[in-house]
Amino acid sequence: MTDLGLPENILACLFDLDGVITRTAAVHAAAWRQALDAFLRERDGTDFRPFTDADYAEYVDGRPRSDGVRAFLASRGVDLPEGAPDDPPGATTVHGLARRKNELFLERIRAGGVEAYDGTLRYIRAARADGLRTAVVSASANCRDVLHAIDAECLFDTRVDGVVAAERGLPGKPRPETFLAAARDLGVPPGRAAVFEDALAGMDAGRAGRFGYVVGVDRVGRPDALYAHGADRVVTDLAELTGEPGGPKDPAER
Repeated sequence: MTDLGLPENILACLFDLDGVITRTAAVHAAAWRQALDAFLRERDGTDFRPFTDADYAEYVDGRPRSDGVRAFLASRGVDLPEGAPDDPPGATTVHGLARRKNELFLERIRAGGVEAYDGTLRYIRAARADGLRTAVVSASANCRDVLHAIDAECLFDTRVDGVVAAERGLPGKPRPETFLAAARDLGVPPGRAAVFEDALAGMDAGRAGRFGYVVGVDRVGRPDALYAHGADRVVTDLAELTGEPGGPKDPAER
């Protein structure tokens, strides 16, 4: 068996997608910046203040798109009509801005493809080889397509993403309901499941759901913030949890 760096009572691992499994967090941030800066520049003119990395971390990262729009606009004192989920990307509504961001994200993904964190994929394979159940929990409605692009759908026993959350009426992070739903799908109580997240909203969800262990994955150099929001341990790569250079080996290599 591989030492996965988890408490002995853990039976399941619940992984966020962007920033934990795939290198798409930066793509999301760039798409948000492009969509929101265009809106703010047109609205505020010479008083324009750009969307920042701090704004992304505080208001947007890990949340469903429309929730991210609402949270960010509230921070700037901007009130927009909700509109409808089928608003076109150019509509000056909450849903219109969310659609515009997603359009820009998909354009960037199609242009550059999707890259996975190899250390995470090795870790997931090792966890499954040791009998742990696995789930992907993401706010993204594009989660399935992204997993397919990296040939990783087979690594998860269940998927609770933006599409599934909408179908089940689950609120997004920082609420814990999507993680709790994944644990239920796996037949594992929250106290025996570990959450792997890079977003502050995801940390909050892990803490609120009273999960057995919460791992903060720090890709951008903010360990203190991840601990403050509920991480039990912070790593820069999941390989660190195993204590092995390069992380756990694939089952065929052990």
